[in-house]
Formats: sequence, C-alpha cells, structure tokens
Amino acid sequence: MIQLQRLEGFYWVARMGGYTRAVRAFPYPITQPGIYQQVKRLTEEVGVELFTRVGKDRMALTPAGRELYAFVAPFLEGLPQVARSLKTGERGGTLRIHASNLVLRHLLPPWLGRLRGVRPDIQVRLFESAAPELARLRLGETDLLVDHLPELPHDVESREVGRVKGFIVLPRAHALARSRSVNLKQLEAEPFIGYGSDHHLLDLQLRALALHDVHPRQVHSADSAESILAFVAAGLGFSLVPSFQPEGPRAAGVVAWPLTRPRAEFPIHAVWLKSRQPAPLMAAAMAFAPVLER
Repeated sequence: MIQLQRLEGFYWVARMGGYTRAVRAFPYPITQPGIYQQVKRLTEEVGVELFTRVGKDRMALTPAGRELYAFVAPFLEGLPQVARSLKTGERGGTLRIHASNLVLRHLLPPWLGRLRGVRPDIQVRLFESAAPELARLRLGETDLLVDHLPELPHDVESREVGRVKGFIVLPRAHALARSRSVNLKQLEAEPFIGYGSDHHLLDLQLRALALHDVHPRQVHSADSAESILAFVAAGLGFSLVPSFQPEGPRAAGVVAWPLTRPRAEFPIHAVWLKSRQPAPLMAAAMAFAPVLER
C-alpha cells in the first residue's frame, strides 16, 4: 500500500517544481534528502518515472506524474479544511434522526425548516421508529432520537423539545359528544382503538386506562394516530391519543377532551450519546430546536 507521506513528498515537489523549494513549502520540518527518498520509494512502488529533471533544481512531471498529481492534489489541498470543519462544524454533513410518527409529522418540520434556512449544507435523513431506538444510537446507526422516553439512560445527553398531552376521542355522533367532560368509566363497555404495531404507545394507552380502572373488553388496532382517528370518526370505538395541540387532535367527525385526574402529559426529548467533544452537526441541530416556555 502506498504510504501517504510518499504521496505528500511527491505532491510538494510537483507543486513547487523542485526539491529545494519543496523543503521550504513543506508543512512540517523535513530535509531535502528526506523528500528525495519519499519520491524515490514512490517511484519504485508505482513502477514508472514521475519526474524528469529540466534544470539544476527544476523538476517537471512526466505524463504518469501528471496523472498521479491530478488525483492526489485535490485530496491533500482539501484535507486541512476538512480537519478544521470537523472541529468547528463549519462544513455540513448528514444528520440521521429517528423519531416517532407523531414527532415526524408535528415537531420536526418547523424545527428542520429553521435549520435548513441557516445551514443548507446539512443533509437530514429521517427514519420513523415505533419505539425509541436506543440500540441504534449506541451502535452509531443514528445520531439523534426524538421521542418520549420513560427514563433517560445515563449514557446520553438530552433536551426537552416538546410536550404532548393525552386526549379522549369520541365520534362526533356519540351520545356523549356534547358533554362538557367525559369520564372514562362511562366508556368501558365500548370498543377501544389502540396502536397496533407501536407497542410503546399502546403500552402508554393501556397504562392511562388502568389509572382510571378501565379495562376495555374489545380492542381494535390501527398503526397511526390518523388511522385511529379515522376509526373513531367511523363510530368503531373510542381512543386515547397524544397531541401537541393544546385543544387536542383535529379531525373530521371526532371530538376530544383532555385526559385529567391524573393528567396525562408526556415530555418529548431529543437524545444523543454523551461525548467529550460535542459533535458539530449535533450542536448545529440543537441550536434550532424548539424552546419550551416554562
């Protein structure tokens, strides 16, 4: 394998046109014999002449040398800027975010819109997850989780970026639809519509019902909040759904009441792995995260 130091010696001789000038231009102390040995060993490795002497201390590239220089020069010339950008975050990259369906639809769009307005160089890849993907975070397969976590692990940094409230939802044609408030116990005999594939949210729903000593006799499943609301609007049952909106979810054919006594409210956290040096992309993303009013 060709060593980087030999390519570096070749680059500076080619750029400066000779060994003496290459010594003066080198980014660290080196002798002329040292550079000469780098070029000599590189020539032996590639098996062709890279330079031809055109004067006392004047070297010109051969056709093979010009081809190699065209390949090497952009890399070596761009490397210092890349190293600086890794420290300062001045250069963009790709930020991978895993989030729940609710967060993807309601919380992330305005947040990422603000980020893109100032940092168009940062590309964002979004992934929907049915539960907090802590394993992916620890394996380096994602950079940021945005979700409700019942407990925050010790190996992560976090910031609360949102808060969702639980709401009881009924069909608009329901006998209780015009009531000022609804007691969950009144609905125990009716079918309940819960999350199907999202076991994390289904568990939250069932725990909330249990706090009110409600145990539905029949449970239907749907894979998203939109599907649940559509089922409710069709008169198939009632449900509990989270919402970022203070007045609850808005959907045709559905009415909503906040879940109280106990009040169901869940913080949404942005979560990333602890690091001695914060990642520049993460710092840039969090600079535009929602700020909650206290």
